[in-house]
Amino acid sequence: MSEILITNNPAAASSYAGRLETIYLEDAAYLTVLYQTRDKIHEGHRLVTHPLSGSIKPGQTPYKSILITKAKGDLDVDSLKIIEDSIVTARKLTEGKKEPVWPEKTLEDFQLIDLDLITRR
Repeated sequence: MSEILITNNPAAASSYAGRLETIYLEDAAYLTVLYQTRDKIHEGHRLVTHPLSGSIKPGQTPYKSILITKAKGDLDVDSLKIIEDSIVTARKLTEGKKEPVWPEKTLEDFQLIDLDLITRR
């Protein structure tokens, strides 16, 4: 199955460059990745990976990578419900909170964790 990677993670975008169609949202917030994924689901794509995969919650990492189908079909209600619920959860966990300023080494660690989650799906 062909897939599309939606990510704000430079390590994931770089790792999959030339191997997978990628929507790289450079410098975008975690929620922006979820919104872009929701827009693609409305176009007929389906989720391949869960938007809240892994044990690191929104607000604990700035990076998110999600795989969706490349093929489009009718609106997949299950994918839409999952992404909408994920957006609500992410908002709850981040709303009103100042985004941390992470040291570069920590950002690199977050990139690696996010990449690993997508690679091991």
